[in-house]
Amino acid sequence: MSVLHVRNVPEGLYERLRRRAEAQRRSLSAEVITLLTRALDEEELSPQVTLAAIRDRRFYRPEAVGAPDSTALLREDRER
Repeated sequence: MSVLHVRNVPEGLYERLRRRAEAQRRSLSAEVITLLTRALDEEELSPQVTLAAIRDRRFYRPEAVGAPDSTALLREDRER
């Protein structure tokens, strides 16, 4: 596995990374690898794939997958 050294990291950025790693219960190195992986994966998505995902979410119909209607759930909850 390769080793990457980063110099001249601003103190504020280092502290943000350290706090984030601590919150995620990861080492600083593992957190940096996770963030770099996410950033590069997002960059590789083509605009067409991103737009298709947005369209899918926009036209998502819960009833098509058997999810209950939110209005019915609210009504049921209020009647308790």
